[in-house]
Amino acid sequence: MWRSFFLALGITLIIVGTECLVVDTASMISDGGSRSVTPPAWAPWSMMSTGAVVILYSFTIPKRMNT
Repeated sequence: MWRSFFLALGITLIIVGTECLVVDTASMISDGGSRSVTPPAWAPWSMMSTGAVVILYSFTIPKRMNT
């Protein structure tokens, strides 16, 4: 179970990092108005690299753990 959790977490981080690399600004609309979010330049690369490390970590977890 932990292995699949960390694998899914790593894949999600890589997808979100790639999206931040492609999109310059994201606009979110709520009841109170509009909000614009601009990710910093370091965010996509750190998310993608962290996702890759987490995926590699998930492959080192044994298939069966006692806990």
